[in-house]
Amino acid sequence: MFWAAASVAADRIRIATFDVEMSRRGPGVLLRDLTRGDDQARAVAQVIAHRAPDILVLQGLDYDADLLALAALRDVIADLGLTYKHLFALPPNTGVRTGLDMDGDGRLGTAADAQGYGRFRGADGMAVLSRWPFLAAEAQNFSDLLWRDLPDAQMPHVNGAPFPSREAQAVQRLSSVGHWVLPIAHPDGELTLLTFAAGPPVFDGPEDRNGLRNADEIRFWQVYLDEAFGPVPKNRFVIVGNANLDPRNGDGRRQTIAALISDPRVQDPLVDAGPTVDWAEPKPGDLRVSYVLPSRDLRVHAAGIFWPRVGAQGHELLSFGGVEASRHKLVWIDISF
Repeated sequence: MFWAAASVAADRIRIATFDVEMSRRGPGVLLRDLTRGDDQARAVAQVIAHRAPDILVLQGLDYDADLLALAALRDVIADLGLTYKHLFALPPNTGVRTGLDMDGDGRLGTAADAQGYGRFRGADGMAVLSRWPFLAAEAQNFSDLLWRDLPDAQMPHVNGAPFPSREAQAVQRLSSVGHWVLPIAHPDGELTLLTFAAGPPVFDGPEDRNGLRNADEIRFWQVYLDEAFGPVPKNRFVIVGNANLDPRNGDGRRQTIAALISDPRVQDPLVDAGPTVDWAEPKPGDLRVSYVLPSRDLRVHAAGIFWPRVGAQGHELLSFGGVEASRHKLVWIDISF
């Protein structure tokens, strides 16, 4: 059994993040696929069970109000012996319509005109699975924060005018998907997740709208820890998620993620571990985009990046019908208080 082989010491907590790329073409389609026995879901479950995190943060999973798709994926994972009693997800900004031209292409009603890119409301959402209960009443959701309300927000301009329009900037939220502060009630004390999924810093024009937004989505956490939005957890927190930005390679404002991973309030156990995604060559190629950054007071015992290629020599074959789980790798750390 994968779980038995990968279990960790009782006093350690394994936290992982994984962009599973399981979004489908419309609402309800993912749940339909999961109930029919989806090959990709089984491959994803094998990757997760092989590392057996205690707390798992997912991106790229379609959201529904009753968390039915998330529960169905949880059940697929449970078939491999890894059980998560507690599920958490909030509505993402993806697919939330604005009625405005948000990308400046002169058209209305496209996926790019939503608060976060999405063909439908709830596409490509986030979720958290945990062995321990969430303190949901204490959770904070910053997904509604307007971009312009972030201190020192860097919003796009063309010829001195707001891009794509003043009206669009007045309603534009910062989060492409979401920013959550989620406390978890571990038996030894409270642990807080600071989780997010930033939009890509590409697919725009010289105004660099996506690049600027991606940078501010990442910078949000430093602003948050500076108490710009009220009291913050001073200890036992972990910034975890997909920043969609590499500190050394690829497009985007790389200095922003470099500043976050070098912030003295956090530690980066995987600073030299290499890429976390394999995008098609020649561009953008292999990049580091997923991060698990524990606060300085947490002890780090181990960390790694796990992604077996289908049929790769020296790796177990974790796939069904030749289906690879995701282009992204599962990133994990083992910590203790």
